[in-house]
Amino acid sequence: MQCFVYASLRKTDSYLWLAQRDAFDTLPEPLVLLLGELRFVMEVQLDEQRRLPVEDTEQVLEHLRAQGWHLQLPPQETLAAANHPAYTHSPRNDRDE
Repeated sequence: MQCFVYASLRKTDSYLWLAQRDAFDTLPEPLVLLLGELRFVMEVQLDEQRRLPVEDTEQVLEHLRAQGWHLQLPPQETLAAANHPAYTHSPRNDRDE
């Protein structure tokens, strides 16, 4: 799978992997706010045999196929739950009802 990696200029050592180049419209708004401005880093061909230094390759591929993006945070960060499919939808605004 061809994928595209962007670095967050707001959050040091945080990277966003996308299944399509510049497909920022697939990201949930809270994630966009968390990462801030992004800088393109590289394009990479990723498959199950390729080993990544920090991330689990199969998990990255699963997230890219399921939601179109994968969030890579520094190892000490605990926001890895942001990759959970439930995070891909903005919370419902109950005040509009």
